Amino acid sequence: MIKSMTGFGRSESVTKERKIIVEMKSVNHRYCDLNIKMPKKFNAFEADMRNHLKDYIGRGKVDIFVTYEDYTKSNVLVKYNKEIATEYVNYLKQIGEDFSISSDINSAMLSRYPEVLTLEEKSEVDEALWKDFVAVLDEAVKNFVMAREKEGEALKKDLIAKLNGMLEMVDYIENTSPSLVDEYRNRLENKVKELLEGSTIDENRIATEVVIYADKICVDEETVRLRSHIENTISILNEGGNVGRKLDFIAQEMNREANTILSKADSLDVSNKAIDLKTEIEKVREQIQNIE
Repeated sequence: MIKSMTGFGRSESVTKERKIIVEMKSVNHRYCDLNIKMPKKFNAFEADMRNHLKDYIGRGKVDIFVTYEDYTKSNVLVKYNKEIATEYVNYLKQIGEDFSISSDINSAMLSRYPEVLTLEEKSEVDEALWKDFVAVLDEAVKNFVMAREKEGEALKKDLIAKLNGMLEMVDYIENTSPSLVDEYRNRLENKVKELLEGSTIDENRIATEVVIYADKICVDEETVRLRSHIENTISILNEGGNVGRKLDFIAQEMNREANTILSKADSLDVSNKAIDLKTEIEKVREQIQNIE
């Protein structure tokens, strides 16, 4: 199945002990770039979380937001920093001596100084928390992947429609090119007759000029390769999987063939079709860059 690189997923779990919310959103990126924002309490889970997500995500810049509320009473502790308190006391005494003023220091006053007393969340790894978190994460990833697949199928349908239209353009160019040689021969013969005023025409010379012209405007190789690229793209889209990079390379090759056809075109109709081809290829390439 084709997956888009843009998507959104969300999941929430509320129990007596805790509330966990996981939200995920993504945009295009050449590689798998996971940007995780979560409470410090979950830092111990980050490595396992990244490995877990890479089983579901091949490419894309994914922002993951984790919101957590702990309803238990023992989720924080007070920490006393004796070293910093000692520094404060020493400097306060030194200030008193330097300016000959009293330095009345008491514990209540000292406790209000920055970093003497701090509140910290308990950092021990909680297996029950990890179990609950993974359940919420899996549900969010499931919704996220479903959103990507839904958009990917819409992309696939639109791309195949565009590619089929491009095949019709290639058909037109292939059917039109031979008639251009006949038209050129007729124009050349008429011009020579007009110049020679009834004299004998050198058919060999005419044939040589026509061959040179035919070789100059021949786009058989380009149309065959272009048709092959288009059909290959349709086949890859139908097979599905993480095919974005491969399709982007094929789109570059299609654009190269279309450029060559345009450069060889000696007809307004063929030139217009080649320009239309380039326009459609660019549209296809833009959409392919959104495929995982």
